[in-house]
Amino acid sequence: MKFQTTLNREIRCFSVGLHSGRKVGMTIRPSGVDGGIVFVRKDLPQSDRISASVHNVTDTTLATTLGTNGTRVLTVEHLMSAFHGMGVDNALVEVDTFEVPIMDGSALPFVNLIAESGLKSQNKARKYLVIRKPVSVSDGESTAMFKPSARFEITYRIDFEHPAVGGQSYHVALSNGNYEREICAARTFGFLRDVEYLQAKGLALGGSLNNAVVLDDEKVINKEGLRCPDEFVKHKILDAIGDLYLIGVPIIGHFVAYKSGHKLNIQLLRELLAKVDCWEMLNHEDLRKGLTESKPAAVSTR
Repeated sequence: MKFQTTLNREIRCFSVGLHSGRKVGMTIRPSGVDGGIVFVRKDLPQSDRISASVHNVTDTTLATTLGTNGTRVLTVEHLMSAFHGMGVDNALVEVDTFEVPIMDGSALPFVNLIAESGLKSQNKARKYLVIRKPVSVSDGESTAMFKPSARFEITYRIDFEHPAVGGQSYHVALSNGNYEREICAARTFGFLRDVEYLQAKGLALGGSLNNAVVLDDEKVINKEGLRCPDEFVKHKILDAIGDLYLIGVPIIGHFVAYKSGHKLNIQLLRELLAKVDCWEMLNHEDLRKGLTESKPAAVSTR
């Protein structure tokens, strides 16, 4: 896409919050150029506008939380993933409590709503962050890194000691609608043995078989089973796509992760921003030229 985009019209949805268990109403409105994605709490008088920025991430415990001046919004990653995958640059997100609705545990409902609205091209060039040099972070055996590439691509590996999950890996380069086809329907997942512990900490209060893949010690207990055999690793990719969009613009580079999660994804973004020689910001007009000068290759953009 050459120009920035927003929604053609506002969209609304209702569900529960995965961690709060509260009923949530959400309205997403079109927004002007260079506004980015902004969250507003409609349940609070004179609520601060919270920009969807890595600088505003306040917590990464089982979800990504944004906050400004004590006002917070939880579990933004699936919606941010849908915005990223569908190419939405600017939108105003209004929620009537402190968490984004979980819907079915994937980004598919948000993708469908965005598709129904359609996108409106705006009269300003889109910007991209281009990875020029490798950047990496680690935490124990978990790793996450960016490498230069002529497109936005992700290679992700997970490894769970569970017979229904085990080791899974997947690679995807986002282009030509493959986010909708391959990634957006993958649901969040969790283990039945962890439910009591999480709920005692005030988490997963809204979790159910309607919005998560749940595993006992041996198998998936959802009657419908999995949507695809590699749904677990694809959901990790879905989360990463949402987390990485908190850089504020689409990234041109290769994200490679092993057993990463929200915490390490955000840590990688902060490490990237601190190393200014490892990246460059380009608008669409300069993107092809900039990539060609760095590395002769075909350019693939959304």
